[in-house]
Amino acid sequence: MSWVVPKMWEGEDVWIIGGGSSIIKQFDIPDKVFQSVWGGTSPPSAYSPYMEFLHDKHVIGTNCAFMLGDWIDMVLYGDKNFYARYCETLAQFPRLKITCFPHHIKQDWLKYIPMDKDHPRGITTNPVKISWNKNIGAAAINLAYHTGATRVFLLGFDMNLGNSSRQHWHNVYNRGPIVEPKRIKKLPFRRHLRYFPNIAYDAKELGLEIINVNPDSAIKQFPKCSLKQLI
Repeated sequence: MSWVVPKMWEGEDVWIIGGGSSIIKQFDIPDKVFQSVWGGTSPPSAYSPYMEFLHDKHVIGTNCAFMLGDWIDMVLYGDKNFYARYCETLAQFPRLKITCFPHHIKQDWLKYIPMDKDHPRGITTNPVKISWNKNIGAAAINLAYHTGATRVFLLGFDMNLGNSSRQHWHNVYNRGPIVEPKRIKKLPFRRHLRYFPNIAYDAKELGLEIINVNPDSAIKQFPKCSLKQLI
């Protein structure tokens, strides 16, 4: 059964945490802490003290972002392989767990909101569906809209490697730094970027303000700034 997203954050700000490594720079996370998390000697929650600014905000975490701490209000994922790998950890996460992937796994603790096949790009207004946009971060923007948010802040929506050779702020997937040309060519950034013009168009029509908290992001459709500028 599809989950009807409640207007839990009507008229408020929502922060979305994506996977991009720019989060390390935005929150001034020390290199030794980053290296510890990247190397697997510390869990992603080691970043939590440096992200205290978000602890009293409305936060949607995509994929592994729920590992940062229980101040993440909800986690959204869209991959059956992600579920297969992190099912037990997800079950223990005390906040909302949501998926838009149509796998046939029934769990009392898991909310399901299907992809809108009639509006696959942009932001659907159908309260029991979500526009997938071929990217979980982009889908999370639609989820934020369903909660009643009027302003959304994007963290880790890089869509490039920036000055780093790392695609993510963690190495939970055990993929290591990306330096080989063949691996760079396989990165999904170009595909993901195709959908943001649709999101920007729908957001404007719906009165949803979107701010990208990474001045170096490859996404060009939204105003960009650093976290320090916001604070």
